[in-house]
Amino acid sequence: MRQIQMVDTRTQYHKIKAEVDKAVLDVMESSAFINGKPVQDFADGLSSYIGVKHTIPCANGTDALQIAMMALGLQPGDEVITPSFTYIATTEVIALLQLKPVFVEVDAKTFCIEPAAIEKAITPKTKAIVPVHLYGHAAPMEEILAIAKKHNLFVIEDNAQAIGCNYTFSDGITKKTGAIGHIGCTSFYPSKNLGAFGDGGAIFTNDDELAVKLKMIANHGQSKRYYHDVVGCNSRLDTIQAAILDIKLKHLDEYITARKKAADFYDKAFAGHAKITTPYRAVYSDHAFHQYTLILDGVDRDGLNLYLSEQHVPSMIYYPVPGHKQKMFEQFNTASQEMPVTDWLTERVISLPMHTELDEEQLDFIASNVLNYINK
Repeated sequence: MRQIQMVDTRTQYHKIKAEVDKAVLDVMESSAFINGKPVQDFADGLSSYIGVKHTIPCANGTDALQIAMMALGLQPGDEVITPSFTYIATTEVIALLQLKPVFVEVDAKTFCIEPAAIEKAITPKTKAIVPVHLYGHAAPMEEILAIAKKHNLFVIEDNAQAIGCNYTFSDGITKKTGAIGHIGCTSFYPSKNLGAFGDGGAIFTNDDELAVKLKMIANHGQSKRYYHDVVGCNSRLDTIQAAILDIKLKHLDEYITARKKAADFYDKAFAGHAKITTPYRAVYSDHAFHQYTLILDGVDRDGLNLYLSEQHVPSMIYYPVPGHKQKMFEQFNTASQEMPVTDWLTERVISLPMHTELDEEQLDFIASNVLNYINK
């Protein structure tokens, strides 16, 4: 049996090695390392795939979120509502821009932001909502959009973990996550479903004026070289990464299908077990399975994590400390907030290996070891 990886980017690379190597060498030969043609080619292809008018590539997913908030003109002291149960980048940029993060609960089944909690958290200072499509499952965007419209708020989708996920509205219309709010943001960190061979990110919008602002901010605030109209930053997707991503984009649906196949195997292996809750799929969302995350009940989660490591099975706990309890946010006095669902999840979730290269022998070994520990 091949060694089990949490994410097996090496084997994935070898399957497309000839394409990738040629693309990289072509960039080397052209020497157009910054803003070369592959950058625009990839942006155009991604716009078509996501279903948006504008894709603005940038250096990473965190930059994408920061640039989005800068483009919307949010001012110090403005409040931005976001889930506490997510990776720190989502909320880190809020504080970085001297905005106020307002942490709210998530749904215990989907792990995504709870609309009722959003409604309760809105104040006259609230300016935006940042729903996170966590682990590959979409947040309830139809309800979120309705709340945003009612209160005149911006919606910035954090789509770093769910690129390729489909959201179905109640009228039957389907859209890709990232193309639903005012702005969508994503990351191309190597472990993502669409991962680069380094850092990378992108911003999506259907708003022409916003697109202009986003591009300017990502490029030192300039629309014309050496003429800087607004304060910006330097956030570019380099040409080599764009060339690689353009190739991998053509395989993205194939990659997601492979992840779903692995998830189906896990689902069957754990079906009906009283102590294991497998990932939920809401009627409005399919699942891109960036992670395969279990909720354990009556199980020593940390003990299982250690046991799996001893069996050479990697596993991860996303996320052991929620945002509202992170030391970096002490100034906002959020640690005392009551978030029973978030606290409950941080004590019970564990993610198993999930990537495109898992085979049945590996999956069976992983599932068997999980069950061996829980049933002992």
